[in-house]
Formats: sequence, structure tokens, C-alpha cells
Amino acid sequence: MAITLEQKRAKHAWNAATGCDGDFKNLAKGAPAIVMSNGLMPSLAFWHSKGKKHHKKLLDAILGWLHERKFVTEKDFVIAMKSLQEAKSENFMKVTSETLEYLKWLRNFASALNSEE
Repeated sequence: MAITLEQKRAKHAWNAATGCDGDFKNLAKGAPAIVMSNGLMPSLAFWHSKGKKHHKKLLDAILGWLHERKFVTEKDFVIAMKSLQEAKSENFMKVTSETLEYLKWLRNFASALNSEE
């Protein structure tokens, strides 16, 4: 029996959230709202510009998932951004939607795996 896309998202997000700290948990919690209000590429650029460990972990998780789904050609930030810049608008909308679906799992697992409250 093949695993579903939801199961694949969950597995990837679980692995990405494992060992996270409170900073990552808080960042992951707000990530969907940032993508929805600013757009995918500006959000990725913002997290990349911050350069802190938890920002890099979030960016690596998202780009790793988009690469696994073949939405970007590489996990590398610059190459991935070029891929997204060249995407057709309907594909770019799919990438944004997929990112939001993935972030649901990531934020929930980050909260579950880090209970520093």
C-alpha cells in the first residue's frame, strides 16, 4: 500500500521539527501567516536574510520539501529562488499552496516536540 501525500508531508515535517527549540517552534507557528500576507518568495527571502539557526532550519525544511516534491530543482536558496522566479503562474500557485499545507504539519509537530511552555 502506497503512502499518501499527507503522510509524506507529515514524515518530512516530523523529521524537520525533531530536535527543534522554542525559537523554531515560534517561527514555525507564525510561518503560514507570513507566507499568506507577504507571499512565498518574499517570506523565503526574509527567513534567509535573518541568518539565525532557527530561520535556517525553517528555510531548509521548506526548500527540502519543495525539492522532494520537485517544485524546485535544488534545495539551495539561490537556485530554488531562480526556479520559483521562472515558474509559470499556475505552478507558482501550486507551490505556495503546497508550502502552506506543509507548514500546517511543521508548526504542529514543532509545538508537539517542543513544550517549553
